[in-house]
Amino acid sequence: MHDVDGLNAGYASALLEQYLENPDGVPDEWRALFESGASELVATHPGLARLVELLQEEGNGHVAAAPPAPPEPAAAPAAPPVEAPAPPDQKLFAAVAAAMALVTAHRTHGHLAARLDPLGGEPVGDPALDPERREPKLTPELQRLIPADILGVHVPGETLADVLPQLRQVYCGTSAYEIEHISDHEQRVWLRTVIESRRYHHTLDANDKRRLLERLTEVEGFERYLRRAFLGQKQFSVEGLDVMVPMLDEAIALAAEEGGHEVVLGMAHRGRLNVLAHVLGRPYETILREFEGERTLEAVVADPEGGTGDVKYHLGAEGTRKTAAGEITVTLASNPSHLEAVDPVVEGRTRAEQTDRSTRTGYVDASVAMAVQIHGDAAFPAQGVVAETLNLADLNGYSTGGSLHLIANNQIGFTTEPADARSTRYSSDLAKGFDLPIIHVNADDPEAALSAVRLAMAFRRRFCTDVVIDLVGYRRHGHNEQDEAAYTQPLMAARIERQPGVREQYAQVLQEEGVVSEEDVDAMSARVDTTLKEAHERLKTTFGQGVPAVAYEGRIPASTGTEVVTAVPAERLRALNDELLNVPDGFTVNPKLAKQLERRRLSLDEGGIDWGQAEELAFASLLVEGIPLRLTGQDTERGTFSHRHLVLHDAQNGQAYAPIQGLEEATASFEIHNSPLSEEACLGFEYGYSVAAPEALVAWEAQFGDFVNGAEVAIDQFIVSGLSKWGQTSRLTLLLPHGFEGIGPEHSSARLERFLQLAAQENIRIANCTTAAQYFHLMRRQALDPSARPLVVMTPKGLLRLKQAASTLADLAGGAFRPVLGDAGADASAVRRLVLCSGKLYYDLAGHELRKQAQAVAVGRLEQLYPFPVDAYAELVRSFTELEEVVWAQEEPQNMGAWRAIRHRLEESLPNGVRLRFVGRPWRASPSEGYPTAHLKEQDRIVREALTL
Repeated sequence: MHDVDGLNAGYASALLEQYLENPDGVPDEWRALFESGASELVATHPGLARLVELLQEEGNGHVAAAPPAPPEPAAAPAAPPVEAPAPPDQKLFAAVAAAMALVTAHRTHGHLAARLDPLGGEPVGDPALDPERREPKLTPELQRLIPADILGVHVPGETLADVLPQLRQVYCGTSAYEIEHISDHEQRVWLRTVIESRRYHHTLDANDKRRLLERLTEVEGFERYLRRAFLGQKQFSVEGLDVMVPMLDEAIALAAEEGGHEVVLGMAHRGRLNVLAHVLGRPYETILREFEGERTLEAVVADPEGGTGDVKYHLGAEGTRKTAAGEITVTLASNPSHLEAVDPVVEGRTRAEQTDRSTRTGYVDASVAMAVQIHGDAAFPAQGVVAETLNLADLNGYSTGGSLHLIANNQIGFTTEPADARSTRYSSDLAKGFDLPIIHVNADDPEAALSAVRLAMAFRRRFCTDVVIDLVGYRRHGHNEQDEAAYTQPLMAARIERQPGVREQYAQVLQEEGVVSEEDVDAMSARVDTTLKEAHERLKTTFGQGVPAVAYEGRIPASTGTEVVTAVPAERLRALNDELLNVPDGFTVNPKLAKQLERRRLSLDEGGIDWGQAEELAFASLLVEGIPLRLTGQDTERGTFSHRHLVLHDAQNGQAYAPIQGLEEATASFEIHNSPLSEEACLGFEYGYSVAAPEALVAWEAQFGDFVNGAEVAIDQFIVSGLSKWGQTSRLTLLLPHGFEGIGPEHSSARLERFLQLAAQENIRIANCTTAAQYFHLMRRQALDPSARPLVVMTPKGLLRLKQAASTLADLAGGAFRPVLGDAGADASAVRRLVLCSGKLYYDLAGHELRKQAQAVAVGRLEQLYPFPVDAYAELVRSFTELEEVVWAQEEPQNMGAWRAIRHRLEESLPNGVRLRFVGRPWRASPSEGYPTAHLKEQDRIVREALTL
């Protein structure tokens, strides 16, 4: 019985309860244990003999029903049930089971009775925590007779009476734990052990306590100074959650102690300025300058490269912290007002820091960097990107070895009460679905908060997975300093107004302990105030001196003017092609696929290099040139349209092998991963990775182009505007299958029009290639161009295997990406109409039955849509001396596609008298037809209208 208790007291308790109701209903080995174990227990623990006597004397109301009597003959009346006193064994086990159940209740439901609310809200409690409501009642006398060592607890004490108060202190104090939902047995047992033994609940010495008080004084003093000096300006004060800053200090120090080189932080606006100042070490003058900038332009410096900047509580920063274990870099990711949108970005940045891209497969060392995510209590359960990001945590291509999640719990979202904001008791409940431990802690108990961090970091180190701390505090002011909280939460606001801050409370505790005097406390506050005043005065003396704009340090220039060579010698391509077709001895390629791959060996001589082969050769050529690559997406290892096959699977045993990761001369990593069926988190992750790995080509592929709709926040707030707002860009590449092929509106359009609407100041590049060679050169240019920008590629579907879209070895070994392709077969002197199009529609035009008859019509292709190739387009137009009309033809509706974004560009280069006209689908609310027949009819109409003079 003792061994079983140690393994799983809760399970044993449940079986015992079942045994008492129906002995035959439990497994034979457990029934034998229950029926013969009492004497063994009594022999081992003599005190139990007195417990048996007491139970026998008192009866205690615990009576077991006898087994049901056999049925009487039908004519006889049913006998009344017979009750008999429960045998001693059963009574003893019932008492032990009640004690075990009480322990389990504290582990499982203790948090319901914990004192977590700094504002004094009463915990709801749970009847299961009351020993007097057990059966038998666990009176004080009974508690003194039940040995502690048969209960499997890890708090000190001889009996239940000894350990119960300590269990209450552990599980129902100012800290509480939710761990029993975790499915991993080892994790549960480890957590119980360290929580109950208080292994990471270190008592601070006098010096540590004094330093903690000084830190809280700095945090509070900074907020109060800003509020006095800049009355009415927004600062999104941290007050009510002040201890968050010392918690971050502790987490960073522990990360450094564990060998980490970098900590990447993600957080919204609440407390962000305090974190910038005190965690990242950003000078007070820099932050004060941002406030002064709202009052006078003299206090700020315009960005010389045309950036618009961002509000101060969105800006990122990087700093170096000195710890006992050495220096560590701390990076705070820039973040928009989409509060949780930064979550996957932080994970991607962390993964990039952990990855050794000089190895072929990209070795990942999770100890190098750690992600710390600071969430809002309203946003954590409400914004879907949180769940998407949590889902990435243990996936092979995305894991960062465990992130520390800190919920900055104000107990309110702007003006919305928790009852209107979520369907769960706690804001942290979402994490239960991902088997994460949750530590709740009262933000007004700073020592408990630090202990929570120590426990969380120890769990992360041991199990390499995420952990959540729910820091329960309040918001001293409104949503911002211009907001009046009493309008909507009058009672809460009144209670907060009476609530002393955590600094004041902790100072009082330390005074009572004799650690500091009242004079010491006052001197700390005065020093902080003086430091801030002096920084402010120094700042004022610099106005008008052109202080550099910190937010844009290290940004990549708009253009270097460097010509990028994308051609690769033919012999190099031949050698790479051979390696890409090699598999290990004994590896069985699917016979059907093997034939397709063998054709790639012949295509270098016979022509017909298709899209997949051109892509693989582009990637391979970059790897041997030392350029790391990362390719992820939904089914991207094979390719949605079965065109890529970078990862092969053995037909006999399913073993995976990627030939491209075995290139003999490769000096950089190639990572390829199928992603979960997610867009926002996955794309945000790759953006973060690409920002932290500027030398790498990072690409994300949508299963169909319209799937990117689910990632609009990542696109709008990071990819297209990050350069202007934060001076942050990358060479992230989006591969979005696009083209109308009669399969309905949902898988036709990658919403080209949206990207063109968002394109400005050369923030991104947009292309729609029509040949495999063009795609080859485009991808190499994206990787090699020293001027990095995100690239959006409208990739094809039907063209992946179209013979006319295939290329030759000479096309790859020579030339470059051409933003405009003319009509090589046209008689320039006879052309009166130039039909300009982009993407797949070109082949509909070139292959139509009317094309041969339309000798006065030339068909050109716009391969790069942004930045618009002004000179190349003008040159094409000038080549037709008798030109009367330019027709922009597209298969998208007139209110979609490229037309509305490039119309002015098309007009600007037209000679006098040459008109511009649109041909395509009319304005529509949905991209395309739902029926193949209707699609074919409309497509034919567009082509005929474009080709008919």
